[in-house]
Amino acid sequence: MFFQEADLFKGLSQETMTEISRIMVEEDYDKGAVLFTENDPANYFFVLMEGRVRLVVGTHGGIDYTLSNSGEAFGWSSLVDRDFYTARAECVAPTKVIKIEKEKLGKILDKHPESGLLIYKRLAAVVGQRLIRAYDAFLEAQSAERPASFGSGHITKGIEE
Repeated sequence: MFFQEADLFKGLSQETMTEISRIMVEEDYDKGAVLFTENDPANYFFVLMEGRVRLVVGTHGGIDYTLSNSGEAFGWSSLVDRDFYTARAECVAPTKVIKIEKEKLGKILDKHPESGLLIYKRLAAVVGQRLIRAYDAFLEAQSAERPASFGSGHITKGIEE
């Protein structure tokens, strides 16, 4: 199973992995497809399988984070008890994702607290790393007077690099 290789899920018990695999859905999207927007209900968690997804936080000169590495997680608002997403997620290339419903995942993690703890520790590390990158990109953008853009695949001024 591909998702077992994603950093967030490595090392989980086989029982937990089997239960998660039963609730996940693989979906394909075309370039330009919007997976969610800021203030949409945060009902799903996503793992990138292939393609590129641009996350945009803020509307006027906001911060862009582009995911392009297989196994990268996004849509975490759904996992941290937020009712709504805080960003917009748009496919900037044909994209395949794993989509997991938050309520179903929550029940599995409640049933397997050791796996839940591992996922949340890893999620905290991912969030922390992205915050550091966002801060660095913000400072760099301020000196260059342009929007901040960063991630595993960069987009600057609307042009894919």
